[in-house]
Amino acid sequence: MTVVRTSLRNFLAHKGRMALSAIAVLLSVAFVCGTLVFSDTMNTTFDKLFASSSADVTVSPKRQKGGGETPRTGRPESLPARTLTEVKKAKGVKSVEGAVTSMSVTVVDSDNKNMGSSTGAPTIAANWTGNELRSMEIAEGHRPRGPTEVMVDADTADKHKLELGDELRTIAVTGDFRAKIVGIAAFKVTNPGAAVVYFDTKTAQRKLLGAENVYTSVSVTAAPGVSDERLKTYVAAELGGAYKLQTAEEAADSSREGIGSFLDVVKYAMLGFAGVAFLVGIFLIINTFSMLVAQRTREIGLMRAIGAGRRQVNRSVLIEALLLGFIGSLLGVGAGVGLAVGLMRLMGFIGMHLSTADLTIKWTTPVVGVTLGIVVTVLAAYLPARRAGKVSPMAALRDVGVPADRKTGRVRAVLGMVLTATGGAGLWAAAQADEAAEGSMLLGLGVVLTLIGFVVIGPVLAGLVVRVISAVLLRVFGPVGRMAERNALRNPRRTGATGAALMIGLALVAGLSVVGSSMVSSATEQLDKSVGADFIIQSDTNQPIQPQAAKALRTAAAVDHVTEYKDIETRITTPDGARGDADLVAADPTYAQDLRRETVSGELAAAYGRDAMSVGDTYAKKHGIKVGDTLKVAFKGGETARLKVAAITSDDSSVDKGANYTSIATADRHLPADRMPLNTIMFAKAEAGKEKAAYTALKASMKEYPQYTVRDQTDYKERLKKQVGQLLNIVYGLLALAIVVAVLGVVNTLALSVVERTREIGLMRAIGLSRRQLRRMIRLESVVIALFGALLGLGLGMGWGASAQKLLALQGLEVLDIPWPTIITVFIASAFVGLFAALIPAFRAGRMNVLNAIATE
Repeated sequence: MTVVRTSLRNFLAHKGRMALSAIAVLLSVAFVCGTLVFSDTMNTTFDKLFASSSADVTVSPKRQKGGGETPRTGRPESLPARTLTEVKKAKGVKSVEGAVTSMSVTVVDSDNKNMGSSTGAPTIAANWTGNELRSMEIAEGHRPRGPTEVMVDADTADKHKLELGDELRTIAVTGDFRAKIVGIAAFKVTNPGAAVVYFDTKTAQRKLLGAENVYTSVSVTAAPGVSDERLKTYVAAELGGAYKLQTAEEAADSSREGIGSFLDVVKYAMLGFAGVAFLVGIFLIINTFSMLVAQRTREIGLMRAIGAGRRQVNRSVLIEALLLGFIGSLLGVGAGVGLAVGLMRLMGFIGMHLSTADLTIKWTTPVVGVTLGIVVTVLAAYLPARRAGKVSPMAALRDVGVPADRKTGRVRAVLGMVLTATGGAGLWAAAQADEAAEGSMLLGLGVVLTLIGFVVIGPVLAGLVVRVISAVLLRVFGPVGRMAERNALRNPRRTGATGAALMIGLALVAGLSVVGSSMVSSATEQLDKSVGADFIIQSDTNQPIQPQAAKALRTAAAVDHVTEYKDIETRITTPDGARGDADLVAADPTYAQDLRRETVSGELAAAYGRDAMSVGDTYAKKHGIKVGDTLKVAFKGGETARLKVAAITSDDSSVDKGANYTSIATADRHLPADRMPLNTIMFAKAEAGKEKAAYTALKASMKEYPQYTVRDQTDYKERLKKQVGQLLNIVYGLLALAIVVAVLGVVNTLALSVVERTREIGLMRAIGLSRRQLRRMIRLESVVIALFGALLGLGLGMGWGASAQKLLALQGLEVLDIPWPTIITVFIASAFVGLFAALIPAFRAGRMNVLNAIATE
């Protein structure tokens, strides 16, 4: 109990010094708990939505993809109306309804503005049925009753200021049609962002499916006392195995699969950044306890002299760490819930609606947060606690501060160099790898080892790097600059640990910047080298190009040709007997001009001849395919054809890498018209000297179809740059947490350093050092430490990025581009970070009473 009381007394005595370390724990735990609460809430939202909208049993075509995904043809798979009659005969059936649903539509208002979500959520067009009342209710107006009437969901109506009587145009594969809003339906559960429109059944059949007396699914309601599983058995007995049957739970699980993988990626990515913040926080905690132990050396010596053992001293420090971890973690759990709510509000601004009514806090979340915070804090404090226990009573009473262990320093230096050299070898081996899988493993190993190596060797590097930085930046400040340099060099271990905290975040920033910049430069070079088309037409939300939009493109003026491009699902049997699913690109013969694809053998133009095709050289080598060979190609939903290999194309490209080509005419011969996919993208070439006129004409042709964008090559390059930039900005935003924790580390180090040097500061003030000079000295010391961490981090990150780019080169992204403006900006910003971190410690140092400071023991 004595040890516990002593620990508690010490903790309360130094509560101000513990505060910044507690904030680091709080932030890290908050990020973990916030991520878990946010992802659990999203899961709850989707679970409620899918559960409420699923019928007791759903009957759908066997070929229908999971989650209701619309096929590439733009027409949902359907089943005949007679299925309803057959299902009604089944035992245990209370009611049966036919449903029509399509997600291959675009809805625009009278101003031609797209009503769809900007977050990637689908636009859903369906018929209004009794089953919809499970999740919806009519808030205004009435259900649609004819071909000119439509009902819209309340969230979409609110977002786009839609009212009863407004006209909407729906763009579907069968053509465009207009209808006036006669009703607004509100979700009974949270709608995460999908835009939903409803039509009467006959209109939905004709306009969405192109045929009457067909449905995309049948909703079956069980009679009282009949379970969903039993009802499914009864319906299956009546229908046989011709259709896919799912209970409400199975249908919800199927729908959840599509969104679940995305949610998992978001969850684990955010937890990864939380892990980085924890790693940075470890250095802060180590520094805090190391300095506190050093400042309490006399106190520890007295404890040892009156009988306290090493274990008791060790235990005393660890109990303080336990208290710090517990308090910081407890506050972090509460902050994490607040962070989750903030993220939900943020998602609302970009179109994904998440209600706080669905806020989900599982019991595991606070347990994980508190446990993680305590374990990390105690582990971080172990080394300082062990060092405190080793201090002999007489050495402590004789000298303030823990004497440096030279042997430990030498071992540390050797170990750091070995780890760094091994990691560097791993990065070099990754850059030389011929296979992406092997290279990725080597890259990961190299990143981890070099990071650990730099952390271990940091105190050794501090002496050299700080001297170099000081020679360049601090000497101009005269004696004050030299004192700042000496202060930074006084304890290399402390400087190394403080710099390492900043180094980790900046290394990731630099590495990702190099990778992102290299991707953009490589893609731009490939575009210049490979793409001969003047214009590229596609949807930014990956919607296929509807036939009427494709027709409008072909009628644009000043255009030499328009090329169609379709992805067709096939199963190919090769000469070596291998058989597997593969996408076959069906395009117009002009695609050979639009994409300058290098051929290994044969002529690419010949691949667009009758019953001909091309294959990529990697695929050809794997299966021993040569020009002139015949491949058995089974078109899914169509016939099996024998296509002659007319060309083998090089896979040394990032544009259409590994693609197999054939002509649309060949695909037409072996696929029914209703099984032919829509264009995923289209290309256009202007007539000679009429590029500007063609650009204007193509944009005008797409005016009625706002879901598609016409871009010339300059526009397309800007889009690539913007996409990569947006992704990097998100990553930088998440890494900002680690940077904030690192800044707190610098603040804490300086604050404790000022306390440690109280008497020294008093003596300097007594012999003439002004308050202004004192504050400048502390600020310069902070700048040097920040720049030391930035220099190590940016150098390390650029090495990681360069190795990663060599792996990307295996995918055709061959240009290494170092974003020097970003690197230089980050380096300069690090100096300002150092200045900011020193504000409070410098202010407190300047306010010290000179006599009291000199009298300090």
